[in-house]
Amino acid sequence: MPRLHVVSDVHGRADALATAGDGADGLVVLGDLLLYLDYADPTQGILADLLGAQAGAEFAALRKEHRFGDLRSIGAQLSQVDDLPGAVTEAAREQYAELFGLMPTPAYCTYGNVDMPALWPEFVDDKHRMFDAEVVEIGGWRFGFVGGWPRKILPAAQPVTRAPRIPPIPFGADFSPAEFAAKVESLGPVDVLCSHVPPAVPELRWDTVTRRPEVASEALLEAIHTHQPRYALFGHVHQPLQQRLRIGRTECVNVGHFRATGKPFVLEW
Repeated sequence: MPRLHVVSDVHGRADALATAGDGADGLVVLGDLLLYLDYADPTQGILADLLGAQAGAEFAALRKEHRFGDLRSIGAQLSQVDDLPGAVTEAAREQYAELFGLMPTPAYCTYGNVDMPALWPEFVDDKHRMFDAEVVEIGGWRFGFVGGWPRKILPAAQPVTRAPRIPPIPFGADFSPAEFAAKVESLGPVDVLCSHVPPAVPELRWDTVTRRPEVASEALLEAIHTHQPRYALFGHVHQPLQQRLRIGRTECVNVGHFRATGKPFVLEW
């Protein structure tokens, strides 16, 4: 009986990642390996490393209180960092080196919204494989992978003249809804649909702590209705209103916030 362990939202949890594949035939990683900021401990993460623990704590508090306008204070500090994109990229490279160095094999990986897929070729190999808009057969089942996230398209408005709250960070994992939908459509019928973001189902995308709907994909939901895979596996929402539900014959499962739990989701067939 094949057995896979599935994780998402690793966010720097190297210790647990090292043993996440114990007892399994392989590990599936659904993205967000990087730790930009730990909201439970804001002294950890790239932002805290660049600006210090106090700035990390301030950023976490403002985000939790939905005081997004006040984030300009953090943005101003980030703007003073010499070569911000380069500094973030090097910090991400250090995290990836540790995580991929400890990751069990074989591993079937795709990336999340807080990842830098451009760096992954430095670390993936024939045992740590990266998939995006690709299908791979594992144990006789077809697994389809879609990486990244569909960015929000804001309605047309007057030009914004004020400075951005936070300088752009070079993650490079976002796509227009049309681009993301094209990736999903390219998979065709699969047994297991693997993505970082959930399908656009209210119960699956609502985070009970941030008290808002997180980014989700209409294209993933359409693929589930059309092809009825056995499973749709995803992460992204750390504290979901509902962790799993069924759509037709498809079991939709949020595999969990791995940084918090340290436990993989077990898939056997």
